[in-house]
Amino acid sequence: MNKTLSFLAIPMISSVFSVAQAQTNKIIEGILINEKSAPITGATVKLTNTGVTTSTDNEGHFAFHKLSSKTYHIEIKAIGYSKHTMEVNAKDEVTNLGPIIVKDQSQAIDEVAVYGKYYEHYKFDSISGSLRLKTPILELPQNIQVISSDLMADQQVFDIVDGITRNISGATRQGHWDNQYANIRMRGSKIPAFRNGMNIEASWGPTAEDASMIERIEFVKGPAGFMLANGEPGGFYNVVTKKPTGNTKGSATFNMGSFSTYRAAVDFDGKLRKDGKLLYRLNMAAQQKDFFTKYNYSNRVVIAPVVTYKVDSLTSLTFEYTYQGSSYLSNGNYTFSPKGFADPGISNDFFYGDPSMEPGKLRDHSAYIYLDHKLNDKWKLHAQMAYFNFDMKATSTWLNYMKANGDMPRNYSIADEHGENRFGQISLNGEEYTGSVRHRILVGADYGNKKFWGDFRPILDSIPSASLNVYAPKYGIAGSVFPTVDRSQSVKVRAGGSNYVTSTSYMSFYAHDEMAFLEEKLRLSLGLRYTIAETVGKTAAADRTDKAFTPRVGLSYSIDKSTSVYGLFDQSFVPQAGTDWEGNTFKPVRGNDLEAGIKKEWGSGKWISTLSAYQIKRKNALVDDVEHSTSTVKFQTQLGETTSKGIEFDITGEIVKGLNVNANYALTDSKISKETKEENIGNITPNTAKHTANAWVTYRLQQGALKGLGLTGSVQGMFDRAIGTTKESNFKNYLRTDGGISYQKGKYSISLMVNNLLDNRKLLTAGSTTKYDSETAYGQTMIGKGAVDYYTYIVEARRNFRMGVTYKF
Repeated sequence: MNKTLSFLAIPMISSVFSVAQAQTNKIIEGILINEKSAPITGATVKLTNTGVTTSTDNEGHFAFHKLSSKTYHIEIKAIGYSKHTMEVNAKDEVTNLGPIIVKDQSQAIDEVAVYGKYYEHYKFDSISGSLRLKTPILELPQNIQVISSDLMADQQVFDIVDGITRNISGATRQGHWDNQYANIRMRGSKIPAFRNGMNIEASWGPTAEDASMIERIEFVKGPAGFMLANGEPGGFYNVVTKKPTGNTKGSATFNMGSFSTYRAAVDFDGKLRKDGKLLYRLNMAAQQKDFFTKYNYSNRVVIAPVVTYKVDSLTSLTFEYTYQGSSYLSNGNYTFSPKGFADPGISNDFFYGDPSMEPGKLRDHSAYIYLDHKLNDKWKLHAQMAYFNFDMKATSTWLNYMKANGDMPRNYSIADEHGENRFGQISLNGEEYTGSVRHRILVGADYGNKKFWGDFRPILDSIPSASLNVYAPKYGIAGSVFPTVDRSQSVKVRAGGSNYVTSTSYMSFYAHDEMAFLEEKLRLSLGLRYTIAETVGKTAAADRTDKAFTPRVGLSYSIDKSTSVYGLFDQSFVPQAGTDWEGNTFKPVRGNDLEAGIKKEWGSGKWISTLSAYQIKRKNALVDDVEHSTSTVKFQTQLGETTSKGIEFDITGEIVKGLNVNANYALTDSKISKETKEENIGNITPNTAKHTANAWVTYRLQQGALKGLGLTGSVQGMFDRAIGTTKESNFKNYLRTDGGISYQKGKYSISLMVNNLLDNRKLLTAGSTTKYDSETAYGQTMIGKGAVDYYTYIVEARRNFRMGVTYKF
């Protein structure tokens, strides 16, 4: 009760505080349009002499309220447009600036878009609309980092598993199934995948998004569940897909590289009607890519059309569909050794499968419908629904055990999956004033239902052929050895008798108010979320229904127009799909986050630095259940509590003219703080790196005969890593260097990237150990067969290159 009274007292105090402040009531408003008279949405508009910032809505409209009678300096920035500045004297009650024309910054008009203005493409001033909040990144009481599609293009990234984490402090990727999902970790835990503001995390998924469909990726550090849907205490990443802009433009990109890599992608953006009421965006990509391991490959096709219909000046409907299809031989690139990690006796191109095995096929469909309606100048309604349908037909192989000489007898299994997810969200967003206190209010509700079926039954307990030897592998098993997989029944039916059937539903309601005082220099954020989650278990006894309130309190203060400090307390509640080895459903993950930080823009806003410190307590974390898992069936179990503490530092933007940097460092100290087994307390949280450091640096010549020539260097490092049960780091450090050269002129660009420049063949992204207990019956049986303890790991590719050519029109 006392907590509730305190929570309700803060808005009352703010009202009293507002009466004591000077009353101001001037308004400045306007509409941003381009040279074709189309509205510019999502532009950042800042009063530079006060630091107050807003953004334009779907009609290009912006407004500043409760201003004093004085002259204001306005700065306007929008991606793809030149920066626009102006001075306005707020002497009238309402100063209407009318339509403000912002010039297109395309290369066809001015090469300034190519030379020396990259900070507008690497650095973002605001978060996407899918995160719901209207507050600029600089003023948000939370660490949010954004990766732009331009940065991804410069890095020649093909999908979200392709080196994305180098751009974010403390983010690491636990390499696993490269053809299927990303598996990204941050602040001591695996973080869920969001797409356009919806939590689409699945048991084995979601499918890693292709770069062609991505506009930006937002890494939100800390829970932030109040924004949209349930999120892990460590944070989440939100993939924002490309939408129509109303501008007629496009691009075509062709890539080729090592390991028979060929890729083509096109992006079309424009109007289907001259009056601009019907807009479209179409992205397509096709890719053939062999892996660095022998015989393994992954071929991909992506089609992503989006159509927006502007019903009237206040309402728009957007329809989005995405198809991702891929074919591959094996879903991962594992290596096994009886001696240790990064065994020098095993070739970098080692493949644990065989070319005669059945290729896998993955088909992923998703559809979104968005409704945006402007109620008035201050309030907007947003609603969206989404449907995901994922299907995979595949087989898999794994070793039964390892012998000291490197022989590994293998089994053969079905690896079929099917997932169906349904989501719905509705939110109301607006601004109001109580005296001179500005309120940014967000209220909403969201719903989600996730279902998964998996058939992982063994087909052959042991493949009847000579064992594959890791030191001298021989391939080419006769195709007749592998029986035809019976798929006459759907995977939904076949999965019914296994533990790989999950169904989770949740519904939640939330409210958030950001109150601004002292001419909006001081901002207090209050949020509260109520969630009801239901998990269907294998038996009635395993069914779960959980309910929880999760509050949020944030404070941000602008020291000056380019510097802010913040503090945050946030809680999270995440239902867990799946069951343990006994068929019992997992408890929801609960988390508490305490965070503080400072953000500063430098060089007139060309680059930004963020320094943050945090402590997260996370209960009921999922880990692999080594005790009950076998070579063919894998289970998970829940830890008691982990405590993660850390410091993170990020810088992004143009440091000096032509020199663009994305660099970061993180110290992550994550350990088990509570457990039923006391000997595990103090162990490092599995799959974490205490230190991570990354730098991506590009310099482009601004003048002279070689104008447009660019040089790139990149370093990625992970140190003091831990896997399994340990109190000390026990996994090899990771240090990778990349380099490249590029040239841009007008509408054309060409680039060459060399990855793993120093040809380091000990770059491990994941690892585990398997040990046999001689005191158990299972261990005695395996040892009797000649089995020895062994190491499983994923190593990155040896030195390789990618070359890309882009034409923009």
